[in-house]
Formats: sequence, structure tokens, C-alpha cells
Amino acid sequence: MNVRQLCISRRSISVAAALAGMVSLAIGAHAALNMRALDAAKAISTEQSDSAAKKTSRIALVIGNGHYPDASAPLVQPINDARALTAALRGKGFDVDVVEDASKDDMSRAVARLKSRIKPDSVVMLFFGGYGVQVGRESYMIPVDAAIWKESDVRRDGLSVESVLDVMKEQGARAKLVVIDASRRNPYERRFRTFSHGLAPINVPDNALILSSATPGKVADDSRGQYSVLVSELLNNLNAQSAGVETVFNKTRVAVSRASDGAQVPSVSSSLLEDVRVGSSENAGG
Repeated sequence: MNVRQLCISRRSISVAAALAGMVSLAIGAHAALNMRALDAAKAISTEQSDSAAKKTSRIALVIGNGHYPDASAPLVQPINDARALTAALRGKGFDVDVVEDASKDDMSRAVARLKSRIKPDSVVMLFFGGYGVQVGRESYMIPVDAAIWKESDVRRDGLSVESVLDVMKEQGARAKLVVIDASRRNPYERRFRTFSHGLAPINVPDNALILSSATPGKVADDSRGQYSVLVSELLNNLNAQSAGVETVFNKTRVAVSRASDGAQVPSVSSSLLEDVRVGSSENAGG
């Protein structure tokens, strides 16, 4: 092999090596792009999963009881209230389980369903409209099939508000929201040797907010409207407010007091540690 052939051979080797290097770089760049695309797809999938989780992280149990055999006439408003509030909460992204004219078994099963749906960090709401009775400084929601002749029957047939709050706490709910519209003069009180008007103060667990239709120990008369005064004002504030739920509850309290000329003053009890919202964002920072 002469010098000219040797130079050509070396030049060919160099060109081939350069081409091989370019091919290798191209393959590496393609692989990197594929990895980036895969990472981006994973990120989008994660964001979608997180978004889906947020959409299902707000759950509610809504109970409206109106047809009590022991009452002189059916309660019309609790059913209307339950339906209107259900629609409003679903519009705010809540997964709502609604029960009307619930028996004791119906209420027990509804609480069991609620328990199964609560995940850590869930925002959970309970609404009850109907008759409520306090016994032993504890407030009980009364099912339509309750057979109440003495105070011990309330404990047997009723469902305490605190017991549902305990379920929320045990399941790790982040925020516990309760609306109790049950401070009516109940049809059982004349059967008791001793009785207390209205509801008892409800024990507030950590990070909870409770709205009751009247001050503890007070009775609120039903208005003549389609909805109770409490739920009417609550719906107005839910629809008008983008603020946190504590602001919504407090504005509702003030509005009910004004609408009734001070005859009905709802009670708001709070241990919230954050500004929980009922709209598309779960909290003020979301």
C-alpha cells in the first residue's frame, strides 16, 4: 500500500467514525426526547389523577325527614331543603348521598356508606333536617320510624350528631362540616318527665365547623316558605360567596337573625385550622 492509499484509508476511517458518532448522538437525543415525553405523560397522568382525587375529596350526607307519625302534620321544608342543598353541593363538586324520610336503618346504612367513602384529607359535610332532641346534653337526629315515649327511647332510636362526627374523625377527614336544622318543638316532649327545649351544644372535634338552626336550648318555628329560613340563607350565601365556608356559615347566621328580627339566632361553632372552601378549590391556597 502506497502513501496515497494509506491517506485515503485513514480519511475513510475518520469519516466513518464521524458518521458513527453522529448516529450515536442522534440515537441518544431521540432516546432523551422519548424519556422527556414519557416523563411529561407521567406528569400529566399524575396531575389528572390528583385532579380526580380532589374532585372526589368533597363528600356529603344529606338527610331530610318530614313524615313523622307522631307529629300532627308532616314537615314539608326538610324534604325541600334536602333536595335544594343536594343540588347546590353537587354544583360545588360534592359527591352527595341524599336520603329522604329515613328510618333508623336507613340512617345507619347512610352513615356506613359515608364512612366507606371518607378518605384521609376528605372534606365531609353532614346535613340533617327534621326533628332533633337533646338527652343528657347530647343532640340526637330522629328517624321517621322512631317510637319515643321516654328519654331512653331517644338514645335507642335516635342518631347522635356526635357519633357521626366521631366517624368522620376516625376515618381521617380533614375538615368536618355539619348543618343541623332540627331545633323544632318536637312532638315527644310532653311524654317526658323532664325535657330540654331545642338541641344541646354539640361537641366540636378538631378542624370542624357546625351550624345549627338555633342557639342551644332554643326552639325555632318553621316559616311559611318553601325552604326553612336557615337553608334559604345558607343557599343564598353558598351561591354568592367565593369565600371560605366559615364565612358562609357566619353570614348565614347573621342573615337568619335579621330575617327573623332576632327571634331565631343560629349557632356557629368552629375549630377550623384553615380556610376551607366549598367551591372548586378545597382551601384558600388551592
